[in-house]
Amino acid sequence: MRIIKRIILLAIVLLACQGVRWSIGQLQAAQSAPVVEKLSSADLTTKAWIAHGKGDIEATNKYAQECIDLYKVQAEKEQASLTALPKNKKEIEAVQTLNDVATCYFIQAESLLRQGKTDAAKKILQLIIDKYSFAQSWDARGWFWSIELAAQQTLKKIESGTIEVAVKPKVSQLVTKLVLFDPGTEDVVDYEKYGQFQGIGTKDYKYIITDQEGLIKAVGEGVYPNNNAVRRDPIFKQVIVEKRLEGDVWDFLYSPDLQAAFVKWTTSSEPQGSRLYGTGLVLEEAGLLNQAIKCYYSIVVNFPASYGWTYWHTPWYVGQAAIAKINFLLKRNPQLGYKLEGAKIDIINGFDNNVSNDVAVTNPGKFVKVNLTQEVAKVKPTAESVGIKRKVGSGKAHLVQYNNNDWQLIVDDKPYVIKGITYAPTKTGQSPDDGTLQNWMEEDLNKNSKIDGPYDAFVDRNRNNVQDVEEVPLGDFKLMQDMGVNTIRLYHHPLKINKELIRDMYETYGIRVVMGDFLGKYAIGSGASWNPGTDYNNQEQKKKMIESVTQMVKEFKDEPYILFWVLGNENVYGYACNADAYPEAYFKFANEVAKIIKSIDPEHPVAICSGDILFLDKFGKDAPDIDIFGTNAYRGEYGFGSLWEQVKEQTGKPVFITEFGCPSYAEGRSVDEAEEFQAQYHLGSWEDMHNNMVFNGAAGNCLGGVVFEWLDEWWKAYEPAIHDTKGLWTGPFPDGYMHEEWLGISGQGDGKLSPFLRQLRKTYYMYQKKWKS
Repeated sequence: MRIIKRIILLAIVLLACQGVRWSIGQLQAAQSAPVVEKLSSADLTTKAWIAHGKGDIEATNKYAQECIDLYKVQAEKEQASLTALPKNKKEIEAVQTLNDVATCYFIQAESLLRQGKTDAAKKILQLIIDKYSFAQSWDARGWFWSIELAAQQTLKKIESGTIEVAVKPKVSQLVTKLVLFDPGTEDVVDYEKYGQFQGIGTKDYKYIITDQEGLIKAVGEGVYPNNNAVRRDPIFKQVIVEKRLEGDVWDFLYSPDLQAAFVKWTTSSEPQGSRLYGTGLVLEEAGLLNQAIKCYYSIVVNFPASYGWTYWHTPWYVGQAAIAKINFLLKRNPQLGYKLEGAKIDIINGFDNNVSNDVAVTNPGKFVKVNLTQEVAKVKPTAESVGIKRKVGSGKAHLVQYNNNDWQLIVDDKPYVIKGITYAPTKTGQSPDDGTLQNWMEEDLNKNSKIDGPYDAFVDRNRNNVQDVEEVPLGDFKLMQDMGVNTIRLYHHPLKINKELIRDMYETYGIRVVMGDFLGKYAIGSGASWNPGTDYNNQEQKKKMIESVTQMVKEFKDEPYILFWVLGNENVYGYACNADAYPEAYFKFANEVAKIIKSIDPEHPVAICSGDILFLDKFGKDAPDIDIFGTNAYRGEYGFGSLWEQVKEQTGKPVFITEFGCPSYAEGRSVDEAEEFQAQYHLGSWEDMHNNMVFNGAAGNCLGGVVFEWLDEWWKAYEPAIHDTKGLWTGPFPDGYMHEEWLGISGQGDGKLSPFLRQLRKTYYMYQKKWKS
């Protein structure tokens, strides 16, 4: 497989979940690094990628071979020093020479394939497999990829024309039901009977157990301090004898062997917080909700400051996630008859990647019984009963904050909830990686003088990959309107906006646009090269970015479909910009830009698109003139947890989720099961957003969100003619992996009738029910 023609320094690829696409010809090539006597392996690799992207065969081989000749010995030493594939960014970057040399070999193989020199390419690919099994390369979309695996897949592509699907987890796939030997004596544990709470609501919080034997009996097996009770459970010996515990503990989260998963997690060497969380997930999957909740609450009581690490090596605060899980399960299952009141864990200094200065302030809260009749009978406040505290903006789109501090977006004097989706229909076979991606706003492949996706898409209702007589073209705009979509996100660069098309989308189908500028992300608009990327301390680059934003606002401010402006796209993650290194400089600059926008256009608010809540405290301090905090967040089926309250406390601003989503593919699951998982993930996300909207009793600062995405894009993993099922990175998804090519709530079938065929998934109908009711 020609896996990743990633012309990284041409900035042709966005982070996987931002939904903006372009072709190579529309982007400016990055500048070459200064010539020195001996370039680093990274510089030579960069030059090789650039030359390969330009189709300059001679230069490609020159730079790749120079890297190999200079650094091969060091690469082989680094390979020999490893015993397993490095798992996180820090470990991967520690063997940078190995990564660069293997990448240069891979570039050479790719170049040879372009020239039709298949045999020579195969020899290099085999060399990578034989000698560089632990090398990884960076993808500009936001993850590392195994060069050995890429080489293996490319060889398979050469030999058979097909690509192997995702590697199955090496754990037990036996389907079992979990029945607890010792479920404990209490469904809801009264911790005050077995110990003392001290320092509630302070950094000195702790729970001291005074009756350990009583607490062990109350919590049951698998819950601290009764982790070891599982060893008395008959399934313990059984799974050992049958050798069902082989494999990584994290892979067991997605194993159908619930017995083995339970034993594996309760006896694992993971830190207590993570071990309890994993155990809770297994108990949830087994339908043992009371025991799962006990597991999660044990984290809150005993290990509130516990943390783990994400795939991206950012901290994950287990206690906060545990509270979110408990609230989600209790709300989704009212028959349990409880709610958790007052539980909160604040991590002071927790908005950066440094855990050494973290301080946990904990209130474990209490479980209280819920009277469902009384809950239903509660009268919700209204705008009239609460009253307006202040109005932000004076245009046709503005924000209102009420006296209870809840927020609402007002458009044309009516409340507006953002029911958005990322829309970028891509024909199968097209890819930005090789410059074949076209502008969907201009494509008319059937030559009927209508844009393909928006007007000619049809629903393949019986999923036979044929357009039957009754399956008439409806167009995506109509299908989105029927679903309840009222908003899409667009960036004014680098693709040309078809204003006539977007006007019709608004006037005929009622869909508005959140218009964005990347604000230097991916080096777009700043004039910087991809490496080192946009510098938010560079005055010349800032001037160019201001010019870019000014052009956008002047060009589009009077368009009737504009809802508001959005700046950036996860700039804080630092890909091709230094916002991660200088967040204060970035947010201060963004604030300066927001003021410029408002001086030109007072009719529309200004938002930012950040990455989860990274550096949220600095945003709150340095960006007072940005009206809305927007963020891309992929946290799981329970929603977004403490995000709403954290934004409220740190900024006081309203929030909208600029991206969220889930694959419709899950390894080892049927199509129907995987689609149901996707629908449930989206349902949990939207319910959490709804609960945190104005007057709904929670944070009250949610304005809505943008689903990622409308249609599967086949190029992301990376052979655009094949619907690849590889898991590209680990995360909170049905099988533990992000399957980038399956994020659409609509699929393209077997791809033969792309870009016209649509197979609507369960998620589509879930949103139709929620958004149209």
